[in-house]
Amino acid sequence: MASGIAAVRTGRTVRTGRTGRAGAAGLVAIALASAALATGAGGAHGATVDGGTVEPDGGTGGKHGYSMRTDARFAPPGAFVPSAAVTYDTRLVPAGSWIEVGQRSAERGATTVKLRVTGLKAGHEYGAHVHRKPCGADPAAAGGHYQHRPSTDPADVNPDNEVWLDFTADSRGAGTASARHNWNFRFGEAASVVLHSAPGSSGARLACFSVPFGWAA
Repeated sequence: MASGIAAVRTGRTVRTGRTGRAGAAGLVAIALASAALATGAGGAHGATVDGGTVEPDGGTGGKHGYSMRTDARFAPPGAFVPSAAVTYDTRLVPAGSWIEVGQRSAERGATTVKLRVTGLKAGHEYGAHVHRKPCGADPAAAGGHYQHRPSTDPADVNPDNEVWLDFTADSRGAGTASARHNWNFRFGEAASVVLHSAPGSSGARLACFSVPFGWAA
């Protein structure tokens, strides 16, 4: 599967990364596929527009909305060739397993986030949420869940106020999920998707994927 980013920003195409495929070369090829995304999927500041760079203060949204799709192969922290997708539990999220995240936000309107994965543990029930910060070697680096209404009340940790993408891996270790809300992300406050060991609001952090989520004015 290809690794890269495709995004639409105010009518222009944003692309980073290059095509990568895990083949007969095994883990080395997988690592190279992951590395193709390492510099482009860590946040909006890594994306390019028509050969230039989208700076953080320039935003990644616009009056025509925002659309993005990005994917990567999971690699452990400290891998020789790093990846934007990091696995902390290779039993449930094996090195070389694949993740894709997409976003579509309308002007002042709804936001849809979609998730696809392959190569995970067959039959396992996973939790998945959009988190506030990019991934790091420490599972805690991604911070807390993104919330539409920031709150310290446990009652506000729910799929209406957050982006939940829970799924159960099928017999081939593949899974999909989608969440739709009538609000957009705030600029710079959503940066990753974390996979958890159980669905719902709790569960250990198994893996993390840094994602260039954007916003629509």
